[in-house]
Amino acid sequence: MIKLISQGQWLLFCVIMAAIVISLSFHEYGHAWVAKRFGDDTAERAGRLTINPLAHIDPMGLLMVVFVGFGYARPVPTDPRRFTSRYADLLVAAAGPGMNLLLAVLSINVYLLTLKAGLIGSADLGPRLFFVYLAQINLLLMVFNLLPIGALDGHYILPYFLPRRLSQAYRYYNGRYGNFVLLGLIMLAVLGNVPIFRTIFYISEALLPLIVFM
Repeated sequence: MIKLISQGQWLLFCVIMAAIVISLSFHEYGHAWVAKRFGDDTAERAGRLTINPLAHIDPMGLLMVVFVGFGYARPVPTDPRRFTSRYADLLVAAAGPGMNLLLAVLSINVYLLTLKAGLIGSADLGPRLFFVYLAQINLLLMVFNLLPIGALDGHYILPYFLPRRLSQAYRYYNGRYGNFVLLGLIMLAVLGNVPIFRTIFYISEALLPLIVFM
């Protein structure tokens, strides 16, 4: 991202940053909304049941996006003791990536619809960059957060699909070592030029045509 600034590509930088902020905010709102539906109002009482980016964006996480190319938002607080369903943990975790998928579907198809209706032209660079990057970034966030490593959403989801003993072992080892593994993978991707994020990007890029309905 910092390279875009040094190259003078301010429009692209602003579009990508706006898309990231929107995507992260909706991701965290998805967690908060589903938690509320299953009896836990912890996020609501913390002011997180909103799409307002100020409630979700972590300043350090946003700076990391600019300078490192990878960042994060503030995790939504939940209290599993308040959940009214045994599957609430699974659904709350899946709600973040699910919200990203919904936003990706809406953004790319709204863009194509307005293009087809003649409301914008194919030469209008601003809308094209914004909607396409919004769809792509949301798919990236969805794929990344579904990884069952460390504190990512996938680590809440995977145990529900494993045999009981394997699920217990996974929870134990991921709880003990998962965040170290995740941090190591991120460092390898950022500093070691290991194509981890590139692979996630290719997966999300392959998913983009599958969500186009127009």
